[in-house]
Amino acid sequence: MLQQSNVQRQQLRILPQQIQLLNLFHLNTLELSQKIKEELEENPCLEETTKEQENDETENITINKSEDDYKDWEDYLHDDLADARTSYSNYLDREIYSEKPFIQRDSFREILKDQYRFMLSNEEELKLADYIVGSMDENGFLTEDLDMLAENFSFKNNRWVNEKEIEEMLHFIQGFEPAGIGARNVCECLILQLKRLHQAFNVKKAIDLLENYYVDLKNRNMPRIREALQLNEPELKAVLTLIGSLNMHPVTAIPDQSFSNGYIIPDFIVNVDGDYINVSLYRSSADMLTINYDWLDSMNNKTGNTKLDRATHQYIKSKITSAKWFVSAIQQRECSMMKIMKAIVQWQREYFLEGDVSFLKPMILKDIAQAVEMDISSVSRITSNKYVSTPFGLILLKDLFNEGIPTVEGNIVSNHVIKNALEEIIKAEEKKSPFTDQQLVKKLSQRGYIIARRTVAKYRELLHIPTAQMRALWK
Repeated sequence: MLQQSNVQRQQLRILPQQIQLLNLFHLNTLELSQKIKEELEENPCLEETTKEQENDETENITINKSEDDYKDWEDYLHDDLADARTSYSNYLDREIYSEKPFIQRDSFREILKDQYRFMLSNEEELKLADYIVGSMDENGFLTEDLDMLAENFSFKNNRWVNEKEIEEMLHFIQGFEPAGIGARNVCECLILQLKRLHQAFNVKKAIDLLENYYVDLKNRNMPRIREALQLNEPELKAVLTLIGSLNMHPVTAIPDQSFSNGYIIPDFIVNVDGDYINVSLYRSSADMLTINYDWLDSMNNKTGNTKLDRATHQYIKSKITSAKWFVSAIQQRECSMMKIMKAIVQWQREYFLEGDVSFLKPMILKDIAQAVEMDISSVSRITSNKYVSTPFGLILLKDLFNEGIPTVEGNIVSNHVIKNALEEIIKAEEKKSPFTDQQLVKKLSQRGYIIARRTVAKYRELLHIPTAQMRALWK
């Protein structure tokens, strides 16, 4: 028997232009420059105003030149270098761009990409692999969640991938050198290195220990480990010694040289003059773009085949519409970026005035989203992979977001302060008898920071610092 029923359902649909706008939010300064270059090449109705002005000025200068102007050209032959340096100092910030020469060295990312570049079957797989490698930190760890990686890659490339595809590609990458590359924590880094070794007795036991009893190792529960792995005292010591011989970081022996000279293009510039803080974009692209209507005017004045003219007319109109949207999207991006950066500076005013991490206040994406009345996802994309140039150096915006921890006095401090204190305590500990997590809790409480042992363990792992037992082996 046939039946009819009404079903009410809510669905969230994102328009293609909204996806493109979110993609623009995610781009940094260099990536946006490349995107604008591609749009200029594809769309004849989109123009860059600065190039046209420079060409007009050059033509005017050439027309006004006479033959006498070139008589003494040999006198000025060797002045080009000085003029270039003068222009360099006038338009570029010396603190951002030092005069040190580039050192042509391959980063660990380029070395890694060279190993699999010709092993992947298609361009889409290569893009996914490159994106995962580009998301690794300077130590070769992949700290971002796989679901977030999948979402960001999908938005950036207009192609949906799920967490499973990311994980499969990550396992593929982890098979290359250096051993442990792409690990998500110290434990996985150690396991990946062990799996490269000849599967002898100690190696198998070490892998079993890390995969199944890592928590017991962190808690120094050696009797349970010996019983579970059926090891005697000398055998357990040999297994722990083997683990201690491994690298804690995948690229310790191959440091990343991609930014060895500090050549990072910032997205924002923060200048401090007394108590006044000025925020500006490093480069505004919206004012550089304009729409060329000459194509449409020329078509309106043409006569000839009606069908051909109509089709061409429609093509030019679509390109003009696309150019208008792109310029508007760039303007919206820059406006949103300024609103968010000003809100961050206002929230972290003391930090930007002093440049001391201890002045960082707890701040999460929701706080800024509410301050600027924007969606959290938009704030996340705009602050992702963006740098700000300050009087005390380049800062990754992501590092300014942090949780709050209460102190004994009842104040709320940034978790960055706790992490710095934790690093200082561990750095000053006795090498032969490092502090356990519980002892670190007591040491932090003496400084006025009351946090739980599991929180200490969490921050220690985020800092890629192993357990006390393993630190004793490494030291």
